[in-house]
Amino acid sequence: MLTDMTDDPGLPEGAGVPDAFGRLWTPHRMAYIKGENKPSGTGADDGCPFCEIPKHDDADGLIIARGSVVYALMNLYPYNSGHLMICPYRHVADYTDLDDAEVAELGDFTKRALSALRKASGAQGFNVGMNLGLVAGAGIAAHLHQHIVPRWGGDTNFMPVIGQTKVLPQLLRDTRQLLADAWPT
Repeated sequence: MLTDMTDDPGLPEGAGVPDAFGRLWTPHRMAYIKGENKPSGTGADDGCPFCEIPKHDDADGLIIARGSVVYALMNLYPYNSGHLMICPYRHVADYTDLDDAEVAELGDFTKRALSALRKASGAQGFNVGMNLGLVAGAGIAAHLHQHIVPRWGGDTNFMPVIGQTKVLPQLLRDTRQLLADAWPT
């Protein structure tokens, strides 16, 4: 919702000084900022969402595809439309702790994700990577997950640069369905 503080002459005391800047309110981001549903500890039984999500059906868990030892799911707080993650079922924090089967299927799912994103959204490039450890930026460091962020020429505009906001043109459930339909078998 875009608002302009100068539009409301009856602003209550302390609501801010009118400055002619528009405000894009994104209250849904507050859940992420406050760490809602973030694990209480490092164990699998400490509320790890990546351990809980596979217990749900695909649509409710935003799961795109399931493998034997890893699964692909939508990122609940995406950087771009189609931002997905590949996650082992096993609660493991570091890439070096994955077994050979997990490494192989994670690699295979990465290839499939790239193909699905190209097919479903015409992605022109990708950022692929893992943040291992809290100091590296991992939001949930106790359970390894790999990010795949689709990119397009010109996908950075004034919104993230000036407004520190991303505009996502599609609901996560709709994007999940497109990617699930495009997932190579």
